[in-house]
Amino acid sequence: MDNCDLAIDYSSLEWLELPPLDPDTIWAIVNESISDLQVNQTLWHYLGYRYNRVDHSWDLSQVAPEWLSVYPTPPDFIASRPATVKLTRSIPTEHKQLLKEQLGFKGYKIGEFGPRQTRRATAASWLLSYLASTV
Repeated sequence: MDNCDLAIDYSSLEWLELPPLDPDTIWAIVNESISDLQVNQTLWHYLGYRYNRVDHSWDLSQVAPEWLSVYPTPPDFIASRPATVKLTRSIPTEHKQLLKEQLGFKGYKIGEFGPRQTRRATAASWLLSYLASTV
């Protein structure tokens, strides 16, 4: 179990309006123009997690079994390496380079990034893959 998941108190989160799933949002994730919380909430939504703020519970009916078996509640993708590795592995091979191919993202410069930026790039890549697979 990934201990980063245990630190999330979902009932006290500020639930933010999700940004549209478009290239501007993908760039905002990579460029750190939107918060880590908003990145997480966007990923949770597109993975199928739906939080009921009235009874403080998750509707998991839309979550794929391979996610539900490992993460019965959504993980903090920015803080959790294992969750981000799972996210990376779930991107189809043909979509692995979409950040570069579609948006021209050249990556981060050495010395200017750390795990947080890498995880945000993974989130952006997964969302871009999701977008490509649903069009």
